Amino acid sequence: MQILIVDDEPLQLDILAGFLAKQGYAVVKAATGAEAIDRFMQHPIDLVLLDHRLPDLNGDQVLERIKAINPLARVIMITAYGAVDTAVRVMQLGADDFLEKPVDLEMLLARIRATEERLFIAGDVARVEEAIATEALPVRMIAASPAMRQVLSLVLRAAPSPWNVLIQGETGTGKELIARLIHLLSPRREAPFVPLNCAAVPEGLFESELFGHEKGAFTGAVHRRRGVFEQAHQGTLLLDEVGELPQAVQAKLLRVLQEKTLLRVGGEQPIGVDVRVLAATNRDLKQMVTAGNFREDLYFRLNVLAIDIPPLRQRKEEIPELIRFFLDKYQSQAVFDDPALNQLTKYHYPGNIRELEHILQRTITLARSSRIGLRDLPPEIREYRGMPADGDLNSRLSEMERQMLIDALDSHQWVQTRAAEALGVSERVLRYKMERLGIVKKN
Repeated sequence: MQILIVDDEPLQLDILAGFLAKQGYAVVKAATGAEAIDRFMQHPIDLVLLDHRLPDLNGDQVLERIKAINPLARVIMITAYGAVDTAVRVMQLGADDFLEKPVDLEMLLARIRATEERLFIAGDVARVEEAIATEALPVRMIAASPAMRQVLSLVLRAAPSPWNVLIQGETGTGKELIARLIHLLSPRREAPFVPLNCAAVPEGLFESELFGHEKGAFTGAVHRRRGVFEQAHQGTLLLDEVGELPQAVQAKLLRVLQEKTLLRVGGEQPIGVDVRVLAATNRDLKQMVTAGNFREDLYFRLNVLAIDIPPLRQRKEEIPELIRFFLDKYQSQAVFDDPALNQLTKYHYPGNIRELEHILQRTITLARSSRIGLRDLPPEIREYRGMPADGDLNSRLSEMERQMLIDALDSHQWVQTRAAEALGVSERVLRYKMERLGIVKKN
């Protein structure tokens, strides 16, 4: 990562440059605004540390010119202590963050590493989106929130590997879509992708579904049948709702995963299979292991890599884009007015993206005109005022905490120092909670 440090105080410039060089960063220095712009043009700068007070141009002017050259440039502004108005203005101009003087080096390093991680994730997301666009893959991902961008970054890194992946998330969050994306970005993309919904298989037929059966193996077995493992040979098998597997079948599945061979029901000859297994669940498998309902050794075999998909209520900034996606999907000319769109965004969506899709299907079908207002929304959406009385306690508390943080940030123009003070927490705690809850300022 290459960092441009802009400061007219030689001692401060040398201290920052020396500290960051020791952390392994490539450093470029500038003492004036004009020199900073020149250095920015000459070098592939990833991040700019910009002092607001410079002898020729002020920080606002330098920031504007840097953003004009490269709108994606990351900038941390260094302001005078207590200059709240300046901080608000530079954030509005496009600065990613700001620090007050005197600069706390450990805090600076934490901010730089957070920025570096966001850059890595942005690069990963861009590569996924490029692959989807250039290879005409039959999926489309909407990742406007930090939480979903992190998911796509994990997908990109997990896809080329041979390891099994456990995909966890609530019903309707898009677990199968993520599994298909992993397959399509993997070296196995030309081979079959075979999904099996374990919750839909009668208990007595699990072995036949998974491993196949020979003719005459049981009553009704009039033909030999290949199971999903054989169907997915050299490709990818998705075991959806894997927590529904009976324990007797779990033991046999573990053996197949370990030995890479299977026996069809009623068969005598082992059959080799080369399959990458993706498992998806909306249940807490770790808790099931503790309760004795899921084999611990199978859990660890499936959970080599883990991807957790956040619920829609934790990535509400994606709702407007999801609405546009579904309207395009159903070739609808409907337009939601602002009150209707705001109410759709407030709703908590216990059924996640699948529920949003069904709400839109119902609304555009029954609406009397193409312009949709509050009165056209289903009653549960139109009358929604907050989290319901039922539901998971941790989810409800997280949503309440998230809304309190957003309200505080809105009240203080997203100046985090002032919002943290109003909430009675440190700025560092506020930043941690924002990252954990996927809170990001909307443009």
